[in-house]
Amino acid sequence: MNICVFLSAADLHERYTGPAREFAELIGKGGHTLVWGGSDVGLMKVVADGVQESGGRLVGVSVGFLAAKAREGADEMIVTRDLAERKAELVARADAVVIMVGGTGTLDEATEILELKKHGHTAKPVVLLNTAGFYDGLKQQFRRMEAEGFLPVPLNELVFFAEEPAGALACLEEALGVR
Repeated sequence: MNICVFLSAADLHERYTGPAREFAELIGKGGHTLVWGGSDVGLMKVVADGVQESGGRLVGVSVGFLAAKAREGADEMIVTRDLAERKAELVARADAVVIMVGGTGTLDEATEILELKKHGHTAKPVVLLNTAGFYDGLKQQFRRMEAEGFLPVPLNELVFFAEEPAGALACLEEALGVR
């Protein structure tokens, strides 16, 4: 399974890096491929290291202005012209998407994949990994959007929520019938 992970490139506290490393090891040990932003810094590096060290494959999708931060030694590295092309390439190469902790870039990627699902442009499973309650507020906002009629599709058809890395991978495997 090719798993696209949207996440931060920032250096973060262990409460975020530990679960990210754990998820990366699950990807690698499961024989899956990580499809990610291609960066070799911060949390992106933590996840790429964990996948590679656990025997998984790395497919990076960088963008020209970030190419200097691209990971050497990825199994495949694609460099796109802009962020829109990058997002499209990341989603195209994935069987499923996991949204980990991140800033505005991650939030942009998350809302775009949910819009694609909402409008029927993809059926790929999406899991929001709510490490240390990071996305509690967003989860509450999504539920409010659903309750007040802003989501024409039930929330549980757009995104699964997982509190732990193993739960995130289990959601994807169940949704895709992979074991």
